[in-house]
Amino acid sequence: MSLMKVLREVATRGVTEARARIFGHVLNPTGQRSGHKILRKKLIGEKVADWYPHDFKKDDPVVMARLEKARLSKLQMLKRRGKAPPKKGQGRRAMKRSK
Repeated sequence: MSLMKVLREVATRGVTEARARIFGHVLNPTGQRSGHKILRKKLIGEKVADWYPHDFKKDDPVVMARLEKARLSKLQMLKRRGKAPPKKGQGRRAMKRSK
């Protein structure tokens, strides 16, 4: 390599490092992938959470008790008809395994 080529590379590297420091860029001389592009973006979790309305049912114990009571009565009705879900370990998959 000639002396001019070496000096040009050193000067270019120095200018690049200075530019990265001044403007707050991330210096990546090897060109490897990094997560900086993704981490640089603003987080959107709050906007997504604000989009959906607040579920007031989960806060009110009276409403939750009424829903649980309705669920249990429906389950009782299904059990009387023989349509209730099987107990744990008594389902279709367990029956296949026990054969």
